[in-house]
Amino acid sequence: KWFYELLELSYSLLIAVKLSWAIIRFKPDIIYERYNLYQPVGVMIAKLFGLPILQEVNAPLVAERSKYSGLSLKNFAKKIENFTWRHSTKVLPVTQVLAEHVYAAGVSRDKVVVIPNGIHESFLKELDEKSAAERNDDEIIIGFTGFIHPWHGLDIALEAMAEVNDGRVKLVCVGDGDILPDLRQQAQKLGIEGSVEFTGLVPRERIIDYVSRFDIALQPSVTEYASPLKLFEYLANGSLVIAPDMPNIREILSEENALLFDINNKREAFKESLIYALKNYDSLGHLRTAARELIDSKGLTWQQNAQKVIALAEQVTQAR
Repeated sequence: KWFYELLELSYSLLIAVKLSWAIIRFKPDIIYERYNLYQPVGVMIAKLFGLPILQEVNAPLVAERSKYSGLSLKNFAKKIENFTWRHSTKVLPVTQVLAEHVYAAGVSRDKVVVIPNGIHESFLKELDEKSAAERNDDEIIIGFTGFIHPWHGLDIALEAMAEVNDGRVKLVCVGDGDILPDLRQQAQKLGIEGSVEFTGLVPRERIIDYVSRFDIALQPSVTEYASPLKLFEYLANGSLVIAPDMPNIREILSEENALLFDINNKREAFKESLIYALKNYDSLGHLRTAARELIDSKGLTWQQNAQKVIALAEQVTQAR
C-alpha cells in the first residue's frame, strides 16, 4: 500500500507539467480543481504562476480511504490534504458537514464556501416533461438508483411492500450489487416478485427514463458528509423522498418537503416511514410539490453552481 500511495503522489509530476503547459498556452485567470488525495501540485503550480485556485471538495479523502480501503501513510496523507486545503484561495465543500472537516484542517472560515451538488437544467426540463407524461394513478412506484449495498435497506422496503399488500405498489431498483440475488429470493418468498423490477446497470442517459416513473424515491443511507447526486434527481422529479434525518440531508430537506426517519432506529424507522408513505400517498402530494420547488428555490442546478463559481472567481481575481 505504501508503494502504491507513493506512486499516486508521483503522478503529481505529470500533472505539474501538463498544468504548467496549459497555463502558458491558455493564460487563465484562475484554476478550478476537484480535490484528490496525494495531489498537492495544483496549489503549488497556482502559487508558482501567481494564480488563485478554487478547490472543490467532495469528501475528506484521508478519512474516507482510511475507513474503507485503508491508508499506509495516513499521517503523511493528512499533511498533504491539509496543505492542499490551506493553500487554496477558496475551498468549496459540498456540505456544511464537510466544511467542518475543512475548518479542522486549519482553513479559515472566510475561505470556505459551501456549494451543494445539483442537476443539469436540460435534465430538469426533460424530467418535467417525462414525469407529467408517465404519471399513472393505477400504480405507486417506489424507486431507488445506485449501487445496491446491504446498508441501503432495500430488504426493508420489500418487507414494507408485503405488509401494506397494495396491488398498486411496485418497486424499481436501478443499479447492481452483490445482494441482488438475495433481494430477488426475498421478493419471491414474500410473494411480491411480480411487483419488483431489478434493472441491473443501465447507461447514464437512460436514468431519466426510470427516475421519471418514481412516485416515492428512496435515499435510505448516505455518508454523513455527502451531497448525494441521486437526491437532486429525486427532487427534480417531484418524488416523495424518504431519507435519513442527518445534518447533511437537512441542509437540503425538511419535514416540509420529505419524510425523514430517525437513523438511531434505522430499520424500524425507515420501514415505518415507507409504510406511512404507501398508506397515505394520495394525501402527501404537498410534499412532492415542495420537493420539486426546492430545485428552483435553492438554485440546485449545475448552471446555478457555475454562476456561484464565476462570482467567486471575479471576487478573488479583483482582490489580487
